[in-house]
Amino acid sequence: MAQADERLTHFNEQGRARMVDVSDKADTVRTAIAEGRVKMAPETLRRIRERSVAKGDVLAVAQIAGIQAAKRTSDWIPMCHPLPLTGVDVRFEDNGEDTLTITAEVKTTGKTGVEMEALTAVSAAALTVYDMCKALQKDMVVESVALLSKTGGKSGDYVRSAE
Repeated sequence: MAQADERLTHFNEQGRARMVDVSDKADTVRTAIAEGRVKMAPETLRRIRERSVAKGDVLAVAQIAGIQAAKRTSDWIPMCHPLPLTGVDVRFEDNGEDTLTITAEVKTTGKTGVEMEALTAVSAAALTVYDMCKALQKDMVVESVALLSKTGGKSGDYVRSAE
């Protein structure tokens, strides 16, 4: 898991945290795709699919939560820059058994990437699924939240290798 650039840019010359100055960076089109999973009992997944959870349409609410979270990432993550996002798409797939997979794609044109926004969108959507279904099942597991890919910027493109 080596990084292309191992300098810790979020620290000033006194070793204290700072938000990186991106003023001199060029605006580029940037995208990021992240994914995560919620493991649950087959009955819980069935109820989500049938839209029969008492709190309402779980996926509709989780989708909105993911979009809102992407837009507010800089409020959650201290060193993130507030970004004008140009697109956020949160999607759901399930394996028909016990796993709901959440994917978020985030886009902007700017000086810094949207990886954190995609990861935050997935995380918030997954936590919303948990919140809406916890009366049915408390032992659901949110897992494997990861960046799948990113494009744009000085560091170039990234695609997560298959494991």
